[in-house]
Amino acid sequence: MIYRNICRLAKKEGLSINKLEQEAGLSSGSICKRGNSVSPTVRSVKAVADILGVTVDDLLTDTQGGE
Repeated sequence: MIYRNICRLAKKEGLSINKLEQEAGLSSGSICKRGNSVSPTVRSVKAVADILGVTVDDLLTDTQGGE
């Protein structure tokens, strides 16, 4: 769910996942790992939320009805 939300919000902001990783100070491919059931760190979730202009809760909540 978090990976899906990150992808949706990044697309809405016109950011590629690679660019988002760079801006958040994350290693290349670290967000894609979220799609593979790897748990993100609190720091990385907060950094991504800040860049996307949303709350951490927005990333963790399924607001798209399972899309």
